[in-house]
Amino acid sequence: MKWIGRRQSDNMEDRRGFSGGKVALGGGAIGIIILLINLFGGQNAQQLTPILEQLQQGQNTETQNAEPLSAADQKMGEFVSTVLADTEDVWKKIFQENGLTYEEPKMVLFRNNVETACGFATSASGPFYCPSDRKVYMDLAFFEELKTRFGAQGGDFAIAYVIAHEVGHHVQTLLGTSLKMRQLQEEKSEAEANKLSVALELQADFFAGLWTHYNQNTNQMLEAGDIEEALSAANAVGDDAIQSKMQGHVVPDSFTHGTSEQRMYWFNKGFKSGNINQGDTFAELN
Repeated sequence: MKWIGRRQSDNMEDRRGFSGGKVALGGGAIGIIILLINLFGGQNAQQLTPILEQLQQGQNTETQNAEPLSAADQKMGEFVSTVLADTEDVWKKIFQENGLTYEEPKMVLFRNNVETACGFATSASGPFYCPSDRKVYMDLAFFEELKTRFGAQGGDFAIAYVIAHEVGHHVQTLLGTSLKMRQLQEEKSEAEANKLSVALELQADFFAGLWTHYNQNTNQMLEAGDIEEALSAANAVGDDAIQSKMQGHVVPDSFTHGTSEQRMYWFNKGFKSGNINQGDTFAELN
């Protein structure tokens, strides 16, 4: 992805140089499950906090670390800040085109653990969006995990895709889609509520593709293999791929994020159409 020289966002909180608070020990199995459940999840406070409380039931210890950022860390921070700035520019344009005003989210980079308005979180949570403070939280070590544990292709555009997906959850918050989904879920069975969750996640994938379309038109930022990197990441975190890898079979009624095929399809649809009106996953899936 071509990114050097473009504007960086003012909405970054880089907490990687220090970390503190409670770190759960002896909860590795639970941590892996949380990672699998929450990959690309952007879980809201009601969904995320109970899961994190399970992790905190393990042994806790207080830590306080301060470490200087390496040159590689600093460059990665510049990269994600540029991607966040790109999302700001694109969504400001899309909102203006639809007579709306875009409110920019913040992004928090952390290591190991972090306090959020949605509760205490660890790296095992994966990247997520917290609607209570309207911030995207990311431990960048996640992307090495995505590649080595789950077989994603890796690369910088896979990171950009994840950021764009989480910002997509912020867009859903601004549009009221997330609140509407939670209200509808209260009236549904667990299986039907899961379908609504899938629709929300796939729409965030669509929004990531839509962002790619607009950003490419403006900045010509794509390089050979970038789209394949995003699709590889989407494929790796499909519910069916994760369940097959972890338990040897799939349970469709338990899906909360969509299959690999669905995630790739909706990213591609956003990228190829460039039309926000084609992203109504709720109507198409329910």
